[in-house]
Formats: sequence, C-alpha cells, structure tokens
Amino acid sequence: MLHTIISLTVRDVRFPTSLEQHGSDAMHTDPDYSAAYVVIDTDCGLKGFGLTFTLGKGTEIVVCAVEALAGLVVGKSLQEIVSDFRGFYRLLTSDGQMRWLGPEKGVIHLATAAVLNAVWDLWARAEGKPLWKLLVDMNPKQVISCIDFRYITDALTEEEALDILVKAQEDKQHREEEMLKEGYPAYTTSCAWLNYPDQQLQQLCTDALKSGWTKFKVKVGADLQDDIRRCRLIRKMIGPENTLMIDANQRWDVAEAISWVSSLAEFKPLWIEEPTSPDDILGHAAISKALAPLGIGVATGEQCHNRVMFKQFLQASALQFVQIDCCRLGSVNENLAVLLMAHKFQVPVCPHAGGIGLCELVQHLILFDYICVSASLSNRMCEYVDHLHEHFTSPVVIHDARYMPPKDAGYSCEMLESSVQRHQYPEGDVWKQLKNK
Repeated sequence: MLHTIISLTVRDVRFPTSLEQHGSDAMHTDPDYSAAYVVIDTDCGLKGFGLTFTLGKGTEIVVCAVEALAGLVVGKSLQEIVSDFRGFYRLLTSDGQMRWLGPEKGVIHLATAAVLNAVWDLWARAEGKPLWKLLVDMNPKQVISCIDFRYITDALTEEEALDILVKAQEDKQHREEEMLKEGYPAYTTSCAWLNYPDQQLQQLCTDALKSGWTKFKVKVGADLQDDIRRCRLIRKMIGPENTLMIDANQRWDVAEAISWVSSLAEFKPLWIEEPTSPDDILGHAAISKALAPLGIGVATGEQCHNRVMFKQFLQASALQFVQIDCCRLGSVNENLAVLLMAHKFQVPVCPHAGGIGLCELVQHLILFDYICVSASLSNRMCEYVDHLHEHFTSPVVIHDARYMPPKDAGYSCEMLESSVQRHQYPEGDVWKQLKNK
C-alpha cells in the first residue's frame, strides 16, 4: 500500500441551482451548489477524490486554500499517512504559518476537509472497500489512532472513546447485516425550500408521501405569517403521525427565536434547526431550555467549526440533535471525534446533507455510527436532498426513504468528468451559456 502521491489538483465546480430556487432558505436566498473538487494522483495510477461544499461565490478562495495545503500532501505515500493518521491530520491543521488562517475553522478548514476526504477515498479504494466498511472493519484502537483528541479530553478521553468502541463490538455483525438489508432512515428537505411556490411544495410533498417518506423538513425564518401558513399546509398534507422539522438557518436573535418558534409549536416540530448564530453556544442553550416545555428540540452543526465547538455545545446542553457535516469539520477524522462525544453525552446524531455530494459522503459516517458507536436508531435520521446525484459515479441509493449502504469502493464522491468539465467555473459550457444569455 505504498501508493506515493505525485499530484493534487483542485477545480472550482458550480451548479446554477439558484435558477430554480433549490437550496433557498432564510439566510441563503440564491445558492449555487458548488464544490472545491480535489483529485489525488498516485504513482501506481490509483486516484482519490474529495470535495468540500460551497454556495457559489468564494469557491475560488477555497481552491486557493487547497492549493496552499497541497505541498503537505504531495510526495507522501498512503502507507505513511494512514500509519499515523492522527499525525497527518495534525500536520494539515497545525502548519506553523497557515494555522493562523483558522485555526481549524473557516476557509482553511473547508480546504482541509476536501484534501482529507480525498485521502480517505484513496485509502478505501486501495483496500477495495466502501469507506463505511473500511471503518467498520477497523479494530477500535485503529479507529482511535485516526482521531486528534487535543482540546477535547476534558469531555472525552482516549480511554473513554476506546471503551465506547469496544462495547459496541457486541452485535456489530448483526447491525451491519441489518443495514445491508434495510438501510438507514432518512428525512427529506427537498419538498420545502423557502422560495418554492405553494403549488410546487404541495406536488413535491404528495410525490414524497407516495414514495414512502414520513419525515419532512421545512425552511422557515423570513416571515412569521408565511411560516405559519406553510407549516400548516405541510402538516395538513403529511398528517399528524408523520414527523416535521423546521430550519431557520441562523436567522434570529435568541429572544426572537424563542418567540418565533413558540408561535409554530402548534405544528409539533421535532426540532428547530440553526435558530441563531452557529457560534452562539450559550444562545442555543437558552433556546433549548425555553423550548423544552413545548417538546421542541434544538439541532445544529452544519456550520459548527470543529470538534471543540461541538464539545462545548454538548457540555452546555445546548442541542438535542447533533448535525455533523463531512465538509465543515476536518473530514472523517474530526467527525469520528464528534460521533464519540455525542454518544457519551447521549445526544442523537442526525447528519446535515443539504448540498452537492454531502449525501454521498455522510451516508458512510452514519452507517459507522450505528454499527460501531451508538447501536441505536432512536430519534436518528439522516438528511436527504434530491439534487445533483446524477453527476456522481456512485450516487446514493434511497429505498423506502432509507439510505442503502454503498457497495463501490471509496467515499462515493467521485464526480463524472463530463459533469466537472461542463460545470467548471468560469470556463465550463454551462457558465459560458449563462453568461451569454
């Protein structure tokens, strides 16, 4: 498994989703789902593919950050990296000069995620396994060796993490077989983007119900009366027995969030997602405390910078649902730390997947969480959005509103080269045509 890395390339790939209001919410009104797309080449011909998710403008900045990290990767062998993966993670996040740009947050951390996602993809391909299976087949000590515990040992020690993984070895095979047969439960966000007209929303809801969906998320936060109307519409369509969640995408101040969500309590949402600034841990804690009597939890994480912030959210009882993101945190390595902390604090993990390639990536981690960490499906589900999967060589497979475990080797984020070329910004045909309109 030498596979010496001889080059790392990155491209700015953007999809004009704003034209049809896909992905629109109270804060991000016109997103163009995009990616800084990384390809690692090795001397033996094996490639690794990775990405980080963006919303259009600024993707070129992430591309520059990836290029700045490339020198830390090229020339290393896969064996060298994975034999000390914790050390390699620390190398990328602790460069004596580039660390100043984070540390472990913002654009430089998005870039780190893209690079590490490609490295994990390369490793899984070298082993001939889908990434979730690579993780599941590791012994607990090997999993631990991939995690940087710096700054989180006051919440979770290495010994505690190892104990969690060792205890979960019992019935692990049974849970793996269960997932292969039945899949992991999902919820849909695709029906109720904020700027969808009512007719489209109703049609998408109708179609989703016919396809077996029972859990629905609605974007809120721009106008209270409109939110009441839309939530009433969706609740009426899905019925009282199905699950409804609401997502404000950081729109409110703390007191405003409590008041606004209280006004939507009649629709019985399971959670309010990102009610305020994603950095405001104590604000989330105040909202959680205020909404608890209404039976409404708080969910957040898609813009939670790193494991340290998740640690504090958990310590402060500031969230009832942990939403990991494969491209916001430092790839698999940092997400493993968060999965283990969430288990210790007994908070269910319901990953964020609203973006290009995020469903493809996060399915692997949530399968590992169930099989090897939490061993529970209680109050757990993974987000699904029905956009842009056709651009991947191994797109997600959803059956009866469940993620079916990927079978192809790798991390499922290789894009079709024809799609990359057509959507590369600004020179791809799609963008040339839009510019000429």
